[in-house]
Amino acid sequence: MPRSPVTAVAARGLAPDDSAATLGPGTLAALLGRYPALGEPLSCRPLTEGLLNRGYRLTTTRGRYFLKHHLDGDQAAIARQHRATLRLAGLGVPVAPPVAAADGNTVTVVGGRCYALHPWIDGTHRDGGDLTGPQSRRLGRLLGVVHVCLDRVMRAEPTPHPATPAPPAAPAPETVPARAPERAPSWAALPPSRPEPFAPRLLPGPRSASPSPTPLPCDPAHAAHAAHVSPGPTPSPAPWMGAPPGSPVAADPAETFALIDDLLALARRRRPRDAFDELAEHRLIERRALIERHAHRRPTPATTPASGWVHGDFHPLNLLYRGTEPAAIVDWDRLGVQPRAEEAVRAAAIFFVRPGGTLALAKVRPYARGYRAATGASPQELAAAVHRVWWERLNDFWILRWRYQRGDHRADPQFPAVAALAVWWTSRYEAVRAAFCE
Repeated sequence: MPRSPVTAVAARGLAPDDSAATLGPGTLAALLGRYPALGEPLSCRPLTEGLLNRGYRLTTTRGRYFLKHHLDGDQAAIARQHRATLRLAGLGVPVAPPVAAADGNTVTVVGGRCYALHPWIDGTHRDGGDLTGPQSRRLGRLLGVVHVCLDRVMRAEPTPHPATPAPPAAPAPETVPARAPERAPSWAALPPSRPEPFAPRLLPGPRSASPSPTPLPCDPAHAAHAAHVSPGPTPSPAPWMGAPPGSPVAADPAETFALIDDLLALARRRRPRDAFDELAEHRLIERRALIERHAHRRPTPATTPASGWVHGDFHPLNLLYRGTEPAAIVDWDRLGVQPRAEEAVRAAAIFFVRPGGTLALAKVRPYARGYRAATGASPQELAAAVHRVWWERLNDFWILRWRYQRGDHRADPQFPAVAALAVWWTSRYEAVRAAFCE
């Protein structure tokens, strides 16, 4: 009788916190039983433990893999994410489709829990500080191509009802496929797709349009050799105050004021009190004054940009690079229907934020031009998105909610820059809008 995978792991003397026991007795054996081509396990190391998923680095006699445990257990949603990435790969978009089991399924259910397997390849992440102007433009064009291609590949999928996103998690590492489609067409050559026109209201347009972009190559080899780096413990960008991202109903100042009062009370009575608590109190009082001053600028549903399928969590930890080229977009757990231009603005506010809480507008400008060139989005649509995301940020206190209401301090290091950005953005509103629209 051949040794079971679990027996093989135990026989090799792995550390207790390294083992299949992390997955539960028999789980690893049952999982690998669905993937007979992977061989026997040599190690299974937990990587991160997030609220959205957990990740494991699985090494077998046939290679290294990333095993993802989807904590939400929504098989239909996970399968939809997998179908999307497989179809996007067919268009040459740099993504990380899952490995299919022997029965052809990409979602494996063991003990009522959902798992997916990906090949493991090492590599790097880059944020906006690492990008040049031309590379920033390519980043914007990449996101635009993602939106265009999602519109194509998701037409057969039922449109999900908008829902408040799950609390953010420490991003679980993702990987990219060992092979890319052999004859994938260039994603950069795809023309703009505009399934839902945007009728601008209330917001004036900018002065000029952007020039035509330089074409982007889509070499399947980039996806074939894309890389992976385990992100740190900092959570990914997370729930917004009030309505979820993409909701036509913008955050209500009255609800925000109630939250501010609650957070202020929690911050003031926290003991021992530290510099973070002092900064939190200062920023909460400052933000309340800003919202009172700008309450009349609350976005209306009429200004919501055109909706479509979006990645839902596009930020540096979910984009892998090989050298200077984007190699794989990972972590599609928040795939859904939202205003597309808002995702473009939201992503820029993460990629291009500086430590002091300002945006690198010299890089935002080419990024936005690249996005608009890929999608055909109008300056007015980007202006509406800028306004709505600005308001979203002004009313957003997710980091303080994590700290004071949940006792979770993982996002604390992000607070100084995130809080400063909302204030700076308000003071430089016209300059920020111009960077996205000119």
